[in-house]
Amino acid sequence: MTDWTEHTGRAKAWFESLRDSICAEFEAIEREAGSDAAFQYTAWNREESGNPDPGGGVQGLMKGKVFEKVGVNVSTVRGNFAKEFAGNINGASADNPGFSATGISLVAHMANPHVPAVHMNTRFLTTTKAWFGGGADLNPPLPYEEDTQAFHAAMQAACDPHDPTYYERYKKWADDYFYIPHRQVHRGVGGIFCDHLECADDAGWAANFEFIKDIGKQFLAAFPAIVRKRMHTPFDAADEAQMFEYRGRYAEFNLVYDRGTIFGLKTGGNIDAILMSLPPRATWS
Repeated sequence: MTDWTEHTGRAKAWFESLRDSICAEFEAIEREAGSDAAFQYTAWNREESGNPDPGGGVQGLMKGKVFEKVGVNVSTVRGNFAKEFAGNINGASADNPGFSATGISLVAHMANPHVPAVHMNTRFLTTTKAWFGGGADLNPPLPYEEDTQAFHAAMQAACDPHDPTYYERYKKWADDYFYIPHRQVHRGVGGIFCDHLECADDAGWAANFEFIKDIGKQFLAAFPAIVRKRMHTPFDAADEAQMFEYRGRYAEFNLVYDRGTIFGLKTGGNIDAILMSLPPRATWS
């Protein structure tokens, strides 16, 4: 079996670098809006009985004038899944519950209803197998078709150099995944989502890693541009009410269906970091 320790370290370094670039860009947007808001970073350590090195992560959180609440988290954890949960994870089982995981997770809830909320997550996991997964999706309370097109164009630009079939496949996966069955609505206007991009060898790992990096790069190119375009748009109480209602739907999905939330809770992650995806304010009628 391949020892993926070095590969995990390289992925972790990229996720941390991407976090630093994203946080710097988001803070720059706050400066442009006349705010001195900045990310506050909180390190946390995972605990697992009998595990001397279970890992942990850093939660980055900012509350500002443009970004009402944005979290950018990087975690790197290792250990054993609970036996009753292990069978739900690719390559793991009750007899082989060992795993490692590193990734970046971002959720931004915006102060202006005309600026879309957004989610981005990319990750590398190992069990008896090794694979990448993740994606990014746009979640506007008040959708603009040109913003949707710009975001999807960026996601397609991440996909096309690696496989011309990726974009349509992973767009559909996002549409299917980010759906709220009990509401019969999609969570947002989509993006891309993929999982189990398995790495059979070093060459396969390198190819998948380049794709995952391109998702992060294209996200960084596309989303701040949308924020800058919309952040000064006037809004009224009705717009804000629609945003709060939409946020309720977002919270429902993340608490009931989101696999990342379940994974974090089942593996002993930091509760505040896991639930940073929840909006600061929301309403239910």
